[in-house]
This record gives sequence, structure tokens and C-alpha cells, in this order.
Amino acid sequence: MTTVDDTVMIQAAGLTKRYGDAVVVDDFNLSVQAGELVVLLGGSGSGKTTTLKMINRLIEPTAGCVRLDGVDTAELPPHELRRRIGYVFQRIGLFPHMTVGENVAVVPELLGWPPGRIAARVDELLNLVELDPTLRDRRPSELSGGQQQRVGVARGLAAEPRVMLLDEPFGALDPVTRERLQQSFLRIRTRLALTTVFVTHDMTEALTLADRIGVMHGGRLLQLGTPRDLLTRPADDYVDRLMSTPRRQAAVVEALVEETPRGTPS
Repeated sequence: MTTVDDTVMIQAAGLTKRYGDAVVVDDFNLSVQAGELVVLLGGSGSGKTTTLKMINRLIEPTAGCVRLDGVDTAELPPHELRRRIGYVFQRIGLFPHMTVGENVAVVPELLGWPPGRIAARVDELLNLVELDPTLRDRRPSELSGGQQQRVGVARGLAAEPRVMLLDEPFGALDPVTRERLQQSFLRIRTRLALTTVFVTHDMTEALTLADRIGVMHGGRLLQLGTPRDLLTRPADDYVDRLMSTPRRQAAVVEALVEETPRGTPS
């Protein structure tokens, strides 16, 4: 678990989203401390991605508010808010007609950084996400899925944000690449003291990455606690069933490891 300070960097109060009679997120409340990584965990339709998008106003809430470092985000122009928050998502969204370096440089160029500072920042970020600098002149289509996702993380970090939002960023990758990128992101997050909200439906990923996990179901936050809290003191049957999955998987793997191979004397 990463050390955090007592500054509340993200605070969501009564956050609600309705589409007609459908309530997608219902009275969501969360405080994220500076340097903390909170995972929003839940199945499809649980409201976790809508919540993430309301934090940086890609979706406007029906009710409630979000404060970023004490400032009501409704008081900030959306483009200014989004430049303060890095955003990475599963479909990556790299511009196919741009090189890797140009993709990473998009936001600094919008902010009017001088060319020398932009070039230095691109090199710094490619090193940070463990990409060979020689890739900076390639197109996204020339990269592997894992390399593209690293570029997406680098782009999210380009304007030196203190806050990162990640929506299923590694979900489309193979297990080996996914684990490697998870560990790489944890190193980056610790080095930069990033405040992070990370959305996933994968219980093992949540338990591996999070300081705290918020379990969402039917648009509501059912429980918020450390991974140990959720495993040992689930708030209800749904959370208990959710947490039982990694336990069963671990038991199966352990049984396979301990199983005596056929033909081997017992």
C-alpha cells in the first residue's frame, strides 16, 4: 500500500446520474486522498464508468458535485479541468495519423508549451513508461497492443497532472502483458505520487492494485474499504460473492500445484 497524505484531492458528494427514469448512478459519495489509488469495482452496468466520466465532466451529473483539490469542478471550464486530469481508457484512442511522439505531445501543444520543453517531456515520458525512444516516430498501427497502451498512459501524463483516471486500461491485453503493465503503472504512480481512480471489473486486478476498493452495483456504492476489509468483512451477500471469485481461483491453482503428477510414486 502506498503512503498517502491527508489532503482530499477528489471529493464526490451525492453524485447522481439519471437518463429519464433510469438511475445510472445513485447518490455516490467518495473522498480520495492525495497519492491514493482507489479502484471502482463492479460488473457491466454498475455505474463505475459513468462515475469516472462525471469526475472530469465528460458526463454532467444530474445532481451532486465533484471537488478537485477543494475546487468545485462545475466552476472550471471543461477543457481546463481535463488538462488537470490524466485520462486513460481501454480503447486507447491514439490518433492513427500521428506518430507516437505527436500523440504524447497533443496536450502540451494545446497548452502552448515551447517546442524544446515538449520534446524533452516526450522523451521523459517514453522512458517513464518503459518504451524505446526510437518508437517515437512510429505510427500506432506499428506497435503492439501493450506498447499502444503505454503510449496512452504517457499521453495521459503529458501535462503533468496530479490526478489520473483509468477506465479498464489493460482489459484488452493478454494476461502476461496485462500484469507487466499493472506493475509498471504502480511504479509510475508511486514515483509521481499520483492520485488515481481506476475502474475495473476484474477482482484480482482490484485486489492487486488498490489502496481501497469501492464496490458498485446497480449504480450504488455498496462498500468502500481496503482489499483486506472486503475479503474479511464483506458488507453484504453481493460483495461476499464478488470476493469469493479470487479465493476460488487461488484454491484451484494451489490444488493444481500440490497435485501429485500421474505416474509419480506417492
